[in-house]
Order: sequence, then C-alpha cells, then structure tokens
Amino acid sequence: MDSTGQKYFSAIDFVLFALLLVASMAIGLYYALSGGQQRTTQEFLLADRSMRCLPLSLSLMASFQSAVAIVGTPAEIYTNGTQYWFIGCAYILGLLIPAHIFIPVFYRLHLTSVYQYLELRFSKAVRICGTVTFIFQMVIYMGVGIYTPALALNTVTGFHLWGTVLATGLVCTIYTALGGLKAVIWTDVFQTVVMFAGQLAVIIVGVQQAGGLSEVWRKVTEGGLISAIDLNPDPTVRHTFWTLGFGGVFLMLSLYGVNQTQVQRYLSSRTEKEAVMSCYMVFPCLQVALGLSCLMGIVMFACYSGNSALDQLYIKSKDQMVLYFVMDMLQDIPGLPGLFVACLFSASLSTISSALNSLATVTMEDFIKPQYPAISEAKATILSKMLAFSYGLLCLAMAYAIHLMNSSVLQVALSIFGMVGGPLLGLFCLGIFFPWANSTGAVTGLVAGLIIAFWIGIGGFVAQMSCTATWCPHNVTYPVSTGNMTMTTVTSLIPAATPKPSKPDGLYGFYSLSYMWYSALNSTVVILIGLLVSLITGPMKKRDVTEGTVYPLLNNICFNFQFLLKTKPCCGSTPAHRITAYCEQMNGVAKPERDIGTEEEIETFLPLSNKSYLEKETSV
Repeated sequence: MDSTGQKYFSAIDFVLFALLLVASMAIGLYYALSGGQQRTTQEFLLADRSMRCLPLSLSLMASFQSAVAIVGTPAEIYTNGTQYWFIGCAYILGLLIPAHIFIPVFYRLHLTSVYQYLELRFSKAVRICGTVTFIFQMVIYMGVGIYTPALALNTVTGFHLWGTVLATGLVCTIYTALGGLKAVIWTDVFQTVVMFAGQLAVIIVGVQQAGGLSEVWRKVTEGGLISAIDLNPDPTVRHTFWTLGFGGVFLMLSLYGVNQTQVQRYLSSRTEKEAVMSCYMVFPCLQVALGLSCLMGIVMFACYSGNSALDQLYIKSKDQMVLYFVMDMLQDIPGLPGLFVACLFSASLSTISSALNSLATVTMEDFIKPQYPAISEAKATILSKMLAFSYGLLCLAMAYAIHLMNSSVLQVALSIFGMVGGPLLGLFCLGIFFPWANSTGAVTGLVAGLIIAFWIGIGGFVAQMSCTATWCPHNVTYPVSTGNMTMTTVTSLIPAATPKPSKPDGLYGFYSLSYMWYSALNSTVVILIGLLVSLITGPMKKRDVTEGTVYPLLNNICFNFQFLLKTKPCCGSTPAHRITAYCEQMNGVAKPERDIGTEEEIETFLPLSNKSYLEKETSV
C-alpha cells in the first residue's frame, strides 16, 4: 500500500488470475476439438440440443450474475442498507412464468433465435425490429461489461487497464468462437464455482477480521444497516418492497422470459421438461448469489464501521468499495485477492461470452439465413464462428469508445441498456397473450415503448445534471446493467448540506420514477399502444394466427371457471367438449365439429395440469 491508498497484487495473485484465463480457454478448445467439433450450426449455436438441466441452470445464473453485480450489490448494501435483498421475492414469479408460459411456447416451435417467433406471430418486419433492438442493447453492454470491472481494478490496484481488457476480451472471444454454446455453458459452470468460492472466501475472512458473527451483527444493527420492509407505494421511492418485489418481476421476465441469451439455453436442452427444470433450478442458484453479495456488503460495513476509504479519498466511487475492501483487509492472506479478482472476471467472462454467442445466433438466423436460404451447413457454421469473433473485436472497440467518454456519458449509455429490455418484453407479451394483435400494432407499440423509455431515462438524466432549485436530489440513481440485470450506480451531485425536497413534482416527478419500474412501465406501454393500434387498423383474423404462437390464457381462465362450477353434462356433451370448443373460439383457433382430439391436441389448448380432469370427464 502506498500513500494514495493503492494496493498491489502479489505473485500468487497473478498466478490465480492467469489460471482462470487458461482454464477457460482450455474448456473452449476441448469442445472445439471433441464431439462433432462444432461442424453444424445446431451444435455451434444450440449445443446440438443435448444439454442437461444442471449445467444449464448454472449457466443461466452465470449470465445473470455479471462483474458489475458482484461489485455493485455489496456497495448498494453498504451504502443504503439491506432493503435491496427483497428483490429475491421477484425471483419467484420471475422464473415461474417463463417456466410455464414462455419456455413451452418457444421450445415447441423449434426456434433457434427467439426473434423467429416474432415473424411466425406477426411479420418479418417485426422480427427485424426486435433483432435490431436486441443487438443495440447487447453491443452497448459488451463494452460496458468488460471495461467497468477492468477500470475498477485499475483504479484500486494499479492493474494495467488495457492489459486486463485485452486479456479478458480476447480469451472470451477465442473460446466462444471456437467452442460454441457448449463451451460457453461449461465455462459458465466452471466460472460459477470460482465466483461462489471467491465470494465465500472473502466473507469468511471478513467475518474473522470484524471479530466474529456476533460482532458483525452488533455493528450492523447499531449502524442501522438492517432495513425493515418498506411498504411505501410511492413509485418514485428508489427501493421499497413493491418496487423490488413486483417491479422486479417485470425485470426478471425481460431477462429469463424473452432475452436471447437465456432462451438460447432453454432451446439447447434435450427435452422441454429439462428446459423447465433448469428454470426451476436457477432459483436457488440466484438466491445463493444474491445472498453472498448482500453478505459481503454487511461484512464490509462491519469491518469499516463507517470509516470508509471513500471518506479518506482513497477511491472515487462506492462501486470500488468491494475491491478496495478485498485489497485492504485481506491482502495479508496470500492468494485471496487473486481469487476474488478471478471471481470478478469469471462473472465478466460468463456474461460477455453469452452476449457474443447470442449475437452470432441472431445475426445468422435473422439476417443471413433468410437472405441465403440455400447456404450449406459447413459455410453457415464457419460464418457463425466468424460472427462470434467479429463481435468480440467489436466488444474491445466499444470498450475503447467508452474509455473516451466522460463519466456522465457512460452513465447515459448504461441507462439506455437498462431500458431496452422492457419494450422487448412488451412486444413478446403482445404476441403471446393477445391473438388479435397485428403486425402494425406490434411495431407501433415497440417504437412507443422505446420512446417512453428514452424519454424517462435521458430526460431524468438531463434534469439531474441541471440540478434546478425545485428538484435537486442528493443521491441520484441511474439504472445500469449488470450483465442482463439492471442495478444502480449512486453518484453525489451536490453537497450534503443542500436541502432535498420531500417529493419532486411535475415532469421531475415523472423522471424520478424508480428504475425498478422501468421494465413494467415500458412493457405496459408497448402492450396498450399495440392493442389500440391493432383495433384501429383491424385485429388479426383468426385464420392468420400461426398455431402454437399464442398461449391459451383464455383457455385456462374458462377451464378454471368450469372446474369450479362443476358443470354437468348437457345435451350429450361433456364439460370437456364444451370447454374445448368454447376456448378455441375465444382464442380464434376453432375448428368445425371438433372432437376432444388427440393427446397432443389437448396439450396444445389446455394446460398439462388439466389433462387428468379431461380424461376423467370424458370417461364418464
């Protein structure tokens, strides 16, 4: 440690960090040279649809848990208390809904790119709009995802900035381009183990440094770090139970329901059942990841007891607190800082590789194959690898572009990424749940959702920077991306002595909407505008709806009503016959004189959980 508070790596720390990169590269080379050697697009982009639920669930979690989350969540807890922990409540519906609605729809359509669904349901124009929006989102993310942890590490430890960026970016690009999705998934599994090990080691040693568990609990309770449940319904309050527990559901749906990086993993599973199970299994993985990150923030608070490096001007941002804590409190233990940095960059590698693979997939499936349908498998596979490598180089270029921006512009870029997921969620919900929505309504709704998202994000940012007398918050929250998840960065814009109004009004109140409601607001705008325009321009005809693209929501509702009423057979027709006929009409897929049909047809129109009831009724 020097007079500026900067720490330095030991030789063993460098060795551990290098081993992480070497092991990740070795896994990629193994899958590039084994099996089918990535000779087909099915194997390269979808792991030959052969993955099991355990590695899939760990990969799903790793794509979610980025490097910014590992440093951002403890900083959030350290700064603002444990209220953020309640976002774990959103994981329940945020994973159950994809497991029982989105996965069955996408898996049964045998998609490769999730945006193929938009063409099947609406039109090619809607598919292109969705793909372009996703590419814009992920390209911004790639630069931020690789540059932000490298910058934090450089600021605190003096670790060479561009050496870190190039090492991480090139290793990630090579194993993704050579090994395909199978290499990405298995490196995610390895990197997940490293992430958990690094965080757990820091927590255990930190508890010992603070004086034991009882001392940690005493310090955090006396310091007021433990937050009670805040039931304030005000949507402008940054973190409450409602913003985290319910607003977070929409955020989770945009990540685990319709995001290409996650859907691609569902589609790579051997069966639909294993895809659903992987979604179930990711729930405890996410809870463990959230718990470890929150515990790190609690341990940091107990160790420093309010006397932080930020106050002593050793670091410039609260987001650097975690790295400073590791280097400051744990530097005397050989290898522990290196293990945590390996943990940090494991998260970065997992999210960047997921982004590269998903971008190569959508570019190949949504732009190249439709234009060149006769392209051979060999050429398509080579081209997919070239796309993954090209996007990797673009990742490095984006990191350099972010380096040239000042911090304000960087925050704008992060805000833009965090707001794109909501409109995409609304677009897919419009198609899956509303059979009368048409292509014109879908495009108009998506554009309207993006406009609202940009208006709130950029307008709020400009208002905060102008810092007028009527509204000038002390702690300003910007939504930023943590992998696929939105987190926050806290920046002080004015002195602490400046008075803070109790509640902003007018447009400032609109701009101060909690970032956790962004996905809910933007997706709702897409759905409402899409439905309105569809009704004005003419709802989609029943015969034009592609079979299997609409989830039978009305079927389930009327079935449950019928089940509760226990209607008796009438005029020779069983309840099962009448429910099926009525619900098919409601969803616009009725067929003349249709019988109850085959088992496959029953599962198309009615949920699997209702199948036993149908069999019982039809056997009477």
